[in-house]
Amino acid sequence: MKRALYGGIAVVIAFLVGRISAQDVAPSCIMCAATYIGADEIAAYESVGIAQSITDQQLRSVDIGKANVQVALAHRGKLDAPAPRSVAEHDLVTEVYVVLSGGGTNLTSPALIDAERRPTDNRAVRLLNGPGQNAAGMDNPVEQELKAGDVLVIPAGTGHQFTKIDDHITYLMVRIDPDKVVPLMDEAASRRYLEESRQVEPGVPRTQ
Repeated sequence: MKRALYGGIAVVIAFLVGRISAQDVAPSCIMCAATYIGADEIAAYESVGIAQSITDQQLRSVDIGKANVQVALAHRGKLDAPAPRSVAEHDLVTEVYVVLSGGGTNLTSPALIDAERRPTDNRAVRLLNGPGQNAAGMDNPVEQELKAGDVLVIPAGTGHQFTKIDDHITYLMVRIDPDKVVPLMDEAASRRYLEESRQVEPGVPRTQ
Protein backbone atom coordinates (compact mmCIF):
# COMPACT_ATOMS: atom_id res chain seq x y z
CA MET A 1 0.00 0.00 0.00
CA LYS A 2 2.79 2.41 0.97
CA ARG A 3 4.66 1.57 -2.23
CA ALA A 4 1.59 2.40 -4.34
CA LEU A 5 1.04 5.64 -2.39
CA TYR A 6 4.65 6.76 -2.83
CA GLY A 7 4.46 5.86 -6.51
CA GLY A 8 1.34 7.97 -6.92
CA ILE A 9 2.93 10.92 -5.14
CA ALA A 10 6.00 10.66 -7.36
CA VAL A 11 3.81 10.74 -10.48
CA VAL A 12 1.96 13.85 -9.24
CA ILE A 13 5.24 15.62 -8.36
CA ALA A 14 6.71 14.77 -11.76
CA PHE A 15 3.57 16.09 -13.46
CA LEU A 16 3.67 19.35 -11.49
CA VAL A 17 7.39 19.86 -12.08
CA GLY A 18 6.87 19.20 -15.76
CA ARG A 19 4.11 21.81 -15.93
CA ILE A 20 6.23 24.36 -14.08
CA SER A 21 9.21 23.67 -16.35
CA ALA A 22 7.05 24.03 -19.43
CA GLN A 23 5.70 27.35 -18.16
CA ASP A 24 9.26 28.60 -17.54
CA VAL A 25 10.34 28.03 -21.16
CA ALA A 26 10.85 31.26 -23.11
CA PRO A 27 10.98 31.71 -26.88
CA SER A 28 14.48 31.26 -28.33
CA CYS A 29 13.98 34.36 -30.46
CA ILE A 30 12.53 37.22 -28.41
CA MET A 31 10.09 39.49 -30.29
CA CYS A 32 11.49 38.43 -33.67
CA ALA A 33 9.66 39.44 -36.83
CA ALA A 34 8.85 36.94 -39.57
CA THR A 35 10.68 37.12 -42.91
CA TYR A 36 8.80 37.06 -46.23
CA ILE A 37 10.31 36.50 -49.68
CA GLY A 38 7.92 36.91 -52.59
CA ALA A 39 7.79 34.87 -55.79
CA ASP A 40 8.81 37.91 -57.87
CA GLU A 41 12.03 38.30 -55.88
CA ILE A 42 12.85 34.61 -56.27
CA ALA A 43 12.22 34.89 -60.03
CA ALA A 44 14.53 37.92 -60.20
CA TYR A 45 17.33 35.91 -58.59
CA GLU A 46 16.78 33.09 -61.06
CA SER A 47 17.08 35.54 -63.96
CA VAL A 48 20.35 36.90 -62.53
CA GLY A 49 21.71 33.41 -62.04
CA ILE A 50 20.97 32.40 -65.62
CA ALA A 51 22.20 35.65 -67.19
CA GLN A 52 25.42 35.83 -65.19
CA SER A 53 26.19 32.14 -64.70
CA ILE A 54 25.88 32.25 -60.90
CA THR A 55 24.83 28.89 -59.51
CA ASP A 56 24.16 29.82 -55.87
CA GLN A 57 22.77 33.15 -54.62
CA GLN A 58 21.80 34.06 -51.08
CA LEU A 59 18.43 35.85 -50.71
CA ARG A 60 18.37 36.22 -46.93
CA SER A 61 20.37 35.37 -43.84
CA VAL A 62 18.28 35.81 -40.70
CA ASP A 63 19.12 35.64 -37.00
CA ILE A 64 16.44 33.48 -35.34
CA GLY A 65 17.92 33.49 -31.84
CA LYS A 66 19.97 30.37 -31.26
CA ALA A 67 20.85 30.00 -34.94
CA ASN A 68 20.91 31.80 -38.25
CA VAL A 69 18.84 30.61 -41.18
CA GLN A 70 19.65 31.38 -44.80
CA VAL A 71 17.44 31.15 -47.87
CA ALA A 72 19.25 30.76 -51.20
CA LEU A 73 18.38 29.99 -54.79
CA ALA A 74 20.42 27.67 -57.00
CA HIS A 75 20.09 27.21 -60.74
CA ARG A 76 22.14 24.60 -62.59
CA GLY A 77 22.12 23.98 -66.32
CA LYS A 78 22.57 20.76 -68.27
CA LEU A 79 25.26 18.47 -66.88
CA ASP A 80 26.48 15.31 -68.62
CA ALA A 81 29.19 14.43 -66.09
CA PRO A 82 30.45 16.03 -62.85
CA ALA A 83 33.53 18.24 -62.84
CA PRO A 84 36.63 16.91 -61.04
CA ARG A 85 36.60 17.42 -57.27
CA SER A 86 33.02 18.72 -57.34
CA VAL A 87 31.88 16.87 -54.23
CA ALA A 88 30.97 19.59 -51.69
CA GLU A 89 30.81 19.37 -47.90
CA HIS A 90 29.90 22.07 -45.37
CA ASP A 91 31.26 21.60 -41.85
CA LEU A 92 28.71 23.62 -39.88
CA VAL A 93 25.71 24.33 -42.11
CA THR A 94 22.88 21.95 -42.98
CA GLU A 95 21.16 22.48 -46.33
CA VAL A 96 17.56 21.65 -47.24
CA TYR A 97 16.86 21.55 -50.99
CA VAL A 98 13.34 22.30 -52.23
CA VAL A 99 13.22 21.60 -55.97
CA LEU A 100 11.20 24.17 -57.92
CA SER A 101 11.72 22.99 -61.50
CA GLY A 102 13.74 20.58 -63.60
CA GLY A 103 15.60 17.67 -62.07
CA GLY A 104 18.88 15.84 -61.74
CA THR A 105 20.85 13.03 -60.14
CA ASN A 106 22.43 13.82 -56.78
CA LEU A 107 24.78 11.69 -54.68
CA THR A 108 25.25 12.05 -50.91
CA SER A 109 27.58 10.43 -48.37
CA PRO A 110 29.43 11.52 -45.22
CA ALA A 111 32.47 9.47 -46.29
CA LEU A 112 34.65 11.72 -48.47
CA ILE A 113 37.51 10.57 -50.67
CA ASP A 114 40.64 12.75 -50.98
CA ALA A 115 39.03 15.82 -49.41
CA GLU A 116 40.69 19.24 -49.50
CA ARG A 117 39.68 22.18 -47.36
CA ARG A 118 38.26 25.21 -49.14
CA PRO A 119 40.36 28.37 -48.71
CA THR A 120 39.01 30.97 -46.31
CA ASP A 121 38.61 33.54 -49.11
CA ASN A 122 36.37 31.18 -51.12
CA ARG A 123 33.05 32.92 -51.95
CA ALA A 124 30.96 30.06 -50.56
CA VAL A 125 32.96 29.98 -47.34
CA ARG A 126 32.67 33.74 -46.81
CA LEU A 127 29.08 34.37 -47.89
CA LEU A 128 27.03 31.21 -48.39
CA ASN A 129 27.67 28.16 -46.24
CA GLY A 130 30.80 28.60 -44.15
CA PRO A 131 33.89 26.39 -43.91
CA GLY A 132 33.93 23.13 -45.80
CA GLN A 133 35.72 20.84 -48.22
CA ASN A 134 35.76 19.65 -51.80
CA ALA A 135 36.48 16.01 -52.52
CA ALA A 136 37.29 13.73 -55.42
CA GLY A 137 34.51 11.29 -54.54
CA MET A 138 32.49 9.55 -51.83
CA ASP A 139 32.36 6.05 -50.40
CA ASN A 140 29.02 4.24 -50.71
CA PRO A 141 27.04 7.26 -51.91
CA VAL A 142 23.25 7.25 -51.91
CA GLU A 143 21.71 8.29 -55.24
CA GLN A 144 18.63 10.51 -55.41
CA GLU A 145 16.76 11.36 -58.61
CA LEU A 146 15.48 14.83 -57.78
CA LYS A 147 12.47 16.38 -59.50
CA ALA A 148 10.17 19.34 -58.97
CA GLY A 149 8.44 19.12 -55.59
CA ASP A 150 11.14 16.97 -53.97
CA VAL A 151 12.94 17.88 -50.74
CA LEU A 152 16.46 16.75 -49.80
CA VAL A 153 18.04 17.34 -46.37
CA ILE A 154 21.85 17.37 -46.38
CA PRO A 155 23.28 17.49 -42.83
CA ALA A 156 26.45 19.42 -42.06
CA GLY A 157 29.44 17.19 -42.79
CA THR A 158 27.69 15.19 -45.53
CA GLY A 159 29.16 15.29 -49.03
CA HIS A 160 26.89 16.00 -51.98
CA GLN A 161 27.29 16.19 -55.74
CA PHE A 162 25.16 16.50 -58.86
CA THR A 163 26.31 13.93 -61.40
CA LYS A 164 23.74 14.42 -64.19
CA ILE A 165 21.20 17.09 -65.12
CA ASP A 166 19.20 16.51 -68.30
CA ASP A 167 18.18 20.12 -68.88
CA HIS A 168 18.29 22.21 -65.69
CA ILE A 169 17.43 22.16 -62.01
CA THR A 170 16.32 25.15 -59.95
CA TYR A 171 15.91 24.78 -56.21
CA LEU A 172 15.59 26.79 -53.04
CA MET A 173 18.02 26.05 -50.24
CA VAL A 174 17.17 26.62 -46.60
CA ARG A 175 20.44 26.68 -44.69
CA ILE A 176 20.50 25.96 -40.95
CA ASP A 177 23.47 27.73 -39.40
CA PRO A 178 23.60 27.07 -35.61
CA ASP A 179 27.11 28.50 -35.24
CA LYS A 180 26.18 31.72 -37.09
CA VAL A 181 29.17 31.51 -39.44
CA VAL A 182 27.32 33.06 -42.40
CA PRO A 183 26.87 36.87 -42.45
CA LEU A 184 23.38 38.31 -42.14
CA MET A 185 21.51 39.60 -45.20
CA ASP A 186 18.24 41.51 -45.00
CA GLU A 187 15.69 42.65 -47.59
CA ALA A 188 17.47 45.96 -48.19
CA ALA A 189 20.73 44.13 -48.98
CA SER A 190 18.82 41.87 -51.35
CA ARG A 191 17.34 44.86 -53.17
CA ARG A 192 20.80 46.42 -53.52
CA TYR A 193 22.21 43.18 -54.90
CA LEU A 194 19.47 42.87 -57.51
CA GLU A 195 19.81 46.55 -58.50
CA GLU A 196 23.58 46.20 -58.91
CA SER A 197 23.03 43.03 -60.93
CA ARG A 198 20.94 44.95 -63.44
CA GLN A 199 23.99 47.13 -64.15
CA VAL A 200 26.17 44.13 -65.03
CA GLU A 201 26.50 43.30 -68.71
CA PRO A 202 24.68 40.01 -69.54
CA GLY A 203 27.03 37.06 -69.77
CA VAL A 204 29.63 38.68 -67.49
CA PRO A 205 29.93 36.68 -64.23
CA ARG A 206 29.85 38.53 -60.92
CA THR A 207 30.13 37.56 -57.28
CA GLN A 208 27.52 38.23 -54.62
